[in-house]
Amino acid sequence: MPNLFDTLATDPTRETFDELLSRPGVRIERIVSNGQVSPDGFYYDQDETEWVALLSGHARLHFADEAIERELKPGDYLTIAPHRRHRVTFTAPATVWLAVWLG
Repeated sequence: MPNLFDTLATDPTRETFDELLSRPGVRIERIVSNGQVSPDGFYYDQDETEWVALLSGHARLHFADEAIERELKPGDYLTIAPHRRHRVTFTAPATVWLAVWLG
């Protein structure tokens, strides 16, 4: 049986994206971050709704319409509406996300 914590990439120079399920209107990915952040001045501006949960590690997100960053710890989750501009400002090594895109 597959496990979300099997075969985690620990190369600090790269982030990995593993598609777990894809169907019309929904895509589920496991993302493993190893210190990666959004480039300076870059904000994601997605067409789809994104529901994301932090499974392990630590991360910070900044939304363009908020003054302070959001700290994420294991178990935290949130829904990002389409076109809500956001960026990743910090990830600890071996940070594991579960991301669900709905479109």
